[in-house]
Amino acid sequence: MSNPSRGRGGPRGSYPGGPRGGAGGFSGGRGSSTRGGYGGGSRGGVPGDLIFRGPASVDQRLATLDELVSSFNKLTFNPERPHRPGFGTLGRQITLRANFFPIKLPKGPIYDYHVEITPSTDIKRIRARLFKLLEQSNQQDWEQFVPFIAHDSSQRLVSAKKLPQPLDVQVQYYEEGEAGPNARSKTYTFAIIHTADLDIAQLTKYLSGDIKSRDYDVQPVVAAVNLVLQTHAARTGVRVGKNRYFFPSQERFELALGIEGVKGFFTSARPTYNELMVNVGVCMTAFYKPGNLADAMMAFQRSSDGAMPQRFTQKLKVTTRHLGYTQKKPIKKIMPTSARRTFFNCEEYGKISVEEYFRKKYPHITLRHADDLPVVDISGPNSKFSIYVPAEVCEIEPGQPFRGRLNEKETSNMIRFACNPPKVNADAIIENGLPTLGFTPGTLGSPLSGFGITVDNNMTVVPGRELPPPRLTYEAGGRPLNVSNGSWNILDVKFHNGGAIKSWWVMVVREKDGRSVFSGADDPNLTGIWRGFGEKCRNSGISLGSQPVKLAQSLVSRAEDPGRQQALGSIRQKIEENISERGKPSFILILLSRRDNFIYPGIKRICDVELGVHTIHMLTDKVVGKDPNKQDQYFSNIALKLNTKLGGINHVLDSDSLKWLTKAKTMVVGMDVTHPGPGSIEGTPSIAAVVASVDSSFVQFPASLRCQETKKEMITDLADMMIDRLRLYAEKNQSLPDRVFVYRDGVSEGQFNTVLEEELPKILEAFKRVPQRKPYRPLLTIIICGKRHHAKFWPTDSQFADRNGNTRPGTVVDRGVTAVFDFDFYLQPHVGLQGHVKATHYTVVYDENRLGADELQQGTHTASYLYARATKAVSLVPAAYYADLACERGRCYLNDFLSTDDKMSSSVVSGKGRGKGKVDKEEEKIRVFKEAKKAWGEGVHPDLRESMFYI
Repeated sequence: MSNPSRGRGGPRGSYPGGPRGGAGGFSGGRGSSTRGGYGGGSRGGVPGDLIFRGPASVDQRLATLDELVSSFNKLTFNPERPHRPGFGTLGRQITLRANFFPIKLPKGPIYDYHVEITPSTDIKRIRARLFKLLEQSNQQDWEQFVPFIAHDSSQRLVSAKKLPQPLDVQVQYYEEGEAGPNARSKTYTFAIIHTADLDIAQLTKYLSGDIKSRDYDVQPVVAAVNLVLQTHAARTGVRVGKNRYFFPSQERFELALGIEGVKGFFTSARPTYNELMVNVGVCMTAFYKPGNLADAMMAFQRSSDGAMPQRFTQKLKVTTRHLGYTQKKPIKKIMPTSARRTFFNCEEYGKISVEEYFRKKYPHITLRHADDLPVVDISGPNSKFSIYVPAEVCEIEPGQPFRGRLNEKETSNMIRFACNPPKVNADAIIENGLPTLGFTPGTLGSPLSGFGITVDNNMTVVPGRELPPPRLTYEAGGRPLNVSNGSWNILDVKFHNGGAIKSWWVMVVREKDGRSVFSGADDPNLTGIWRGFGEKCRNSGISLGSQPVKLAQSLVSRAEDPGRQQALGSIRQKIEENISERGKPSFILILLSRRDNFIYPGIKRICDVELGVHTIHMLTDKVVGKDPNKQDQYFSNIALKLNTKLGGINHVLDSDSLKWLTKAKTMVVGMDVTHPGPGSIEGTPSIAAVVASVDSSFVQFPASLRCQETKKEMITDLADMMIDRLRLYAEKNQSLPDRVFVYRDGVSEGQFNTVLEEELPKILEAFKRVPQRKPYRPLLTIIICGKRHHAKFWPTDSQFADRNGNTRPGTVVDRGVTAVFDFDFYLQPHVGLQGHVKATHYTVVYDENRLGADELQQGTHTASYLYARATKAVSLVPAAYYADLACERGRCYLNDFLSTDDKMSSSVVSGKGRGKGKVDKEEEKIRVFKEAKKAWGEGVHPDLRESMFYI
């Protein structure tokens, strides 16, 4: 999914109360934006037509699973990549379908080859075209093997038949639009070099759970099978990312001017017990609409008061034909001037405007937009000279994914389009996905037959369980609340432990565009709001004695202050003046009239980093003129956040549910890294967060934040960040923890070992370096949380289905589609209110605590009920969720560097002067990184570092 960045709710860090926990990417994520749920999902009352294909029996291949686990007892225990300790037994047994399809493989080997092309080229487009031409080659010792090969259009080729060695194939290069090679065509030579015979029998042994095969690396053969499986899709569709394919015939939907959402399919081979499977899922992404570039620009100008969108320069490729032949080029930059006003020097005519040059050189072309549209630069990335062409001679190529960031409205359109009930997705996969990907027997031209590979067209059927919810209470000594369908109601309940407010301020931020709801600090409407919110806090158990200090700040208009620096300066000054006069308040309630990409993150930076004051934001349209019940609900949600920031505890789990954590002194840690999204300035740092529990209720998770090298996934300063967390734990508990459980978010399967190689040593270093009286070494467990997978589940019986046909809260799967040896499981604690609900995939990569399957599965499930901001279970364990929120807050501190495309049109601002070489670009990235580090400063203010300031 290209948008929003990392597929989590709405645009990041751009406004208060954004759609976090909405549809989570575009495939049903962390709960939903509405609270409370349906009050208990009907048992057996789901209409049968919501259940895909009805009752089914569990696959026969899983009958020997228990024998598999007992055979693991012969393995020596190793905390690194521990083997599965057993399967979970807790909960009600259910039967599910999963979007995994068995693959039948040939007995013989698959032959693996490395490809070298001379003369060499690094340009992906040219390499991909060369491989297409290779497939069309009729060279004598090559042509007969073409039906039996698959390749990655880069360096790897696999074959069902042994190729002669040495093998050199010559290809003459010509572009797709050309009739064939000509006298000027360049000749390339493919050297196809044998590297290995991939043994299918060895893979079969691994899949059967043969303990001698535990260390066998399945990746080369699985990747080879993937190449074969994806060849048909690669030929007939457009690949976006690693395993996602989009086809011209698929459904599409207008998202915005010039951009459309397109439905496609994900496909990837996965090793599971006794079977290699292919996982097939529905996915969505945004594409540019093909058409004339000038027409697209005119449409944008009409809709955006003349602004020229940055999104036209984000790797958008255009076709030009004015030279007499077709050429495809990416747009490097939109210039600030038109063809009439853009001049350049050329040998033929000297200094000349683009308009005049076209009139002389191409008299048959009449420019319609010589002075009302900018020209575009289509020179290469490292070219020293610009190549200017009028937009009207450029055609936007079809099949181009949109690489920018969708705005809030576009994101909600995408979610609406992508949000389909489970049965609709299942039908799409079976009836549309399998044939389109070439997995049905009737697919012509598919290379599967050449390799003797077939795909079963029925979803696999696996066992699952529904885990029981925990009991939870609010006020001390109060009755346990009724948890129903993963949620509960907090009407008229007090927090378990209310925070204390010594003083508070209310600040109205007034825009000059007539949208401000309040006339000033003493507006009677404002009085009603702060009184109502204060009353809600008191009733919830927060001690609130005083009335607030009321402030109002009018902002300079957007037209005079497009980057809003003056506006933020006036807000900073107002807060600073009042702090020097009255001292710091416990928090400031800030009322904004609109969602804004500058003011909200700007205030967070001023108060979190510079001044060290908690802030809570409210949008006036959520509270003014609203139905009293809705206003009360909004105040309740804000009070949940406020109490948590103040160090309070909203609700706690019963002691039985926490026993797995409290039986020894345990610190739970959450870790995540977020990267600059599309449209950010090159060189902008990534942001790392480490949060950790400090109390025995596992509610308070203060955070350490750092910015680090751009796009780096492993955490650079992890040792120091862990020392910060351990120190605070020791301060609050008078001792260090005996056990540390780490939930690491945001790491792909290919990086599991990198976590052990790079992050594990830093955690162990922190244990050695943390101040202590005697040598300190707690027992450590590291669990990876995966959300970017495509595994989906369908109930086979209506009595185990939610109202829209989803699996119910508490569903856990650890058999049938999980790893053969690794300790992993899929867990869905939350209710799926929209679309098709998605579980989180947990994998234990390090475990000195020897956790059992039931202990970890039910423990993670009950912990999902402890998320402080909601009255329902969330899809991701709160420690990891909090790390994600802390990363989001860190983005506010670097807001000027992130996602510039939805602010000013920086396509004109950035990249001044002539084309930049690689060295210049690297220097520019380093300069940007240093500027961002300077803006980051010392990070969060010392006064807030021991709190959950980020929630």
